[in-house]
Amino acid sequence: MTYLIVSYSILGAMLVMMMLGIGFSATLPATNRWSKRYFILLFSILLICSVACFLATLFWEDVSMSFAEKILYFFEATSLSVTMIFPTVFLLHSCGEKIKTSPLFNAALALWILCFIMIIIAQFTTVFYSVTPNNEYIRGPLFSVLLSPLVVIMILNIAAALKRRKKLTKRYFIGLMVYMLPMTISLFIHMFFEAEVIIVLCMALFALVMFGLILADNLERYTTQQREIANQRADILVLQMRPHFICNTMMGIYYLCDQDSKKAKQVTLDFTTYLRKNFAAIASEDAVPFCDELEHTRAYLSVEQAQFEDTLFVSYDTPYTMFRVPPLTLQPIVENAVKHGMKSSSDPIHITVATRKTDTSAEIIVEDDGSGYDPVEDNEPHIALNNIRQRLEMTCGGKLIICERENGGTKVVVKIPN
Repeated sequence: MTYLIVSYSILGAMLVMMMLGIGFSATLPATNRWSKRYFILLFSILLICSVACFLATLFWEDVSMSFAEKILYFFEATSLSVTMIFPTVFLLHSCGEKIKTSPLFNAALALWILCFIMIIIAQFTTVFYSVTPNNEYIRGPLFSVLLSPLVVIMILNIAAALKRRKKLTKRYFIGLMVYMLPMTISLFIHMFFEAEVIIVLCMALFALVMFGLILADNLERYTTQQREIANQRADILVLQMRPHFICNTMMGIYYLCDQDSKKAKQVTLDFTTYLRKNFAAIASEDAVPFCDELEHTRAYLSVEQAQFEDTLFVSYDTPYTMFRVPPLTLQPIVENAVKHGMKSSSDPIHITVATRKTDTSAEIIVEDDGSGYDPVEDNEPHIALNNIRQRLEMTCGGKLIICERENGGTKVVVKIPN
């Protein structure tokens, strides 16, 4: 009776821990998308293992449940074996290696398949383990052989982690070793002594420890990333808010007051909108509706067109606007096209702003017929574009592509994943 109470307590705690692990993995913002999927899947499999172990303990003394007990042992053994490949996947991903073509992964997968085949065989023979009609679990003479592929997988993982320790962050390395070393020792002990519940408990605890360490690492990266994004937004704002642009605009409004008061009012309104959107963008930490970015861009271009009405022509083709972008994405790209085009030629410049929706992303296309993009130049407009590219990658997995336009000039494409 004491053994059952202890087992129920341990397994109940495991069920709670695994459900909490799934919840934290899914909701915490500091974890990246891959880590979320990885830990949700790992904790889900461990939850299945814990449920199977809990029910097997519940039905342990019920003679009529021998068939159900056999099915539960199958799920328990299978889910437990699957988790042995997870450190392999995490290690290879963290080191930037291709998982499917990795010899380490293929070796681990082959060993797991061998173990799974033996688990299948165990359902029809007694050489590995069996459940008697009296609902008694009995180890077979080859039980240790059943576990040996899993032990080998863990040994390979430990050796691979030690070999690649310089490619891993300190927390990642510690997390993997905390997870793998005790598990390898526990599995080896279980080959000769009954320690099933302890193994599942240890695996759950070590998975949570690993998750905590890796979460701390992700949180540190997330904080650094947000700081970099804020700095880049500030850099872009500094590049945009040059004194000569403000002075030229104010002087333009000054002369327009006598020449065309109605137009002077409109330029003042556009310039105010431009400034307001700039300050709102630099203060924003989240993605903004594309409509806001488009309004910001229109205001900026209206101010520029008031000064260069005979040389700057703009057209819009934006049927799709129902998506969000990082703040200060579109307007700096358009500003780059204006400044680069005006500086390199006295000919009129035509700029087109367009959007389109694809199966995988929303796309923003900015084209101009200026002198073209020179990637070797290292000036302020190029710094702004590089900052935008980095912010897109960090905030939403987006891309910024710069290429030559077919009929001359430059084409910039921004892709925002759906």
